[in-house]
Amino acid sequence: MRLDGVWWLEDRLRQQLRPVPFEVPAGVSLIEVRLDYDRSAGAVLDLGCAGPEGFRGWSGGARQEFAVGAQRSTPGYLPGEILPGVWHVWLGLHRVPPEGVRYSLEITFSDKRAARTLEYRSHSVRALQRPPARELPGVEGMRWYAGDLHAHTDHSDGTLSVGALAELAAETGLDFLAVTDHNTISHYPLLEKHSATSGVTLIPGQEVTTDLGHANVWGAKEWIDFRRPASQWMKQAEKAGALFSVNHPLAGDCAWRHQLTTQPSIAEIWHWSWFDRTWGWPLAWMKRHPAAIIPVGGSDFHEPGGTPASLGAPITWVLAEECMTSAILAGIAAGRTAVSADRTGPLVLRCGDEIAAVDADGLILVRPDETRVVVRADGAGRQSFPATQSGMYRLETWRNEVVALCA
Repeated sequence: MRLDGVWWLEDRLRQQLRPVPFEVPAGVSLIEVRLDYDRSAGAVLDLGCAGPEGFRGWSGGARQEFAVGAQRSTPGYLPGEILPGVWHVWLGLHRVPPEGVRYSLEITFSDKRAARTLEYRSHSVRALQRPPARELPGVEGMRWYAGDLHAHTDHSDGTLSVGALAELAAETGLDFLAVTDHNTISHYPLLEKHSATSGVTLIPGQEVTTDLGHANVWGAKEWIDFRRPASQWMKQAEKAGALFSVNHPLAGDCAWRHQLTTQPSIAEIWHWSWFDRTWGWPLAWMKRHPAAIIPVGGSDFHEPGGTPASLGAPITWVLAEECMTSAILAGIAAGRTAVSADRTGPLVLRCGDEIAAVDADGLILVRPDETRVVVRADGAGRQSFPATQSGMYRLETWRNEVVALCA
């Protein structure tokens, strides 16, 4: 099947996601889709797929071709039985210039005898060198675990495989990592294996991604349908026993503009794009949403040496009984979080009825009511303060640069 046409800017404004139906006969074991279009003027067309039973994959604008097979599929797409019936290619009109964009869509089938073997990069487990754990004040029966709640693989628009990302997380010194690919859950079946080989707790996550904003869902087993209103993402996550977080609410063209019927309980206040941390908008956003919102951070990692550049920058710290997905998510839900620029720098931690400033001598502790005190550390590099207020504490330099915060 081949379809040629032109999408216009008016088409995008009327309906951004365009399902293209096609009939799959019995006996097919592989569906291959190729999309060609001119990107020179800045056009971006997204790709996804649904079968008679529902969602089968999404790659957004990261790919121009994909395959869905009975045994294996392109990363981002779910392998499994190819049922006969009506399928759909999802074409997303992500960016369409005024002069339009010409496209060609080709869909081909293979049966079990003729299906080609899909080629994948192999991943060899290697010896890992993990940095030593940091000694931090905690609460009896709990300790602080270091992690990153926002990272991508080649199952969406990242460049690393799940295994390579897990190894990088281990060598970065992370205890846990949420793998949050865009609008897909095809990476979920790989997480347990690579958690075991890397020693990093890999948390299943989906970054629900639209033009009006992104949100992370952590801990759900099912796919969250990005086509629905954002309030339904939150309800679906809650029903699944998962956590929902608004991502980078102030980040460029993907700032949060969705309307929610209830206030979110978690928000990615510290995103990699907060590179000038004297810029006060993230703090002002939090002030508009009082103590009920739990602050977290996320690197939004895509590739080594790229932008954003570093996994674990920032680090989200979670106070938990153990480093298991359920315990980490329970710690986040309970508000036992802190965020720092990296794994070894200054920290501010809420430990029961105390606020501990760690490796923060000469910095300024800012309380939720904006009163301030200079940190003068003891011989162990720490100073404790009474935790008399609810809400977010933070550490700043004398130039008003935020270097750490905690719920």
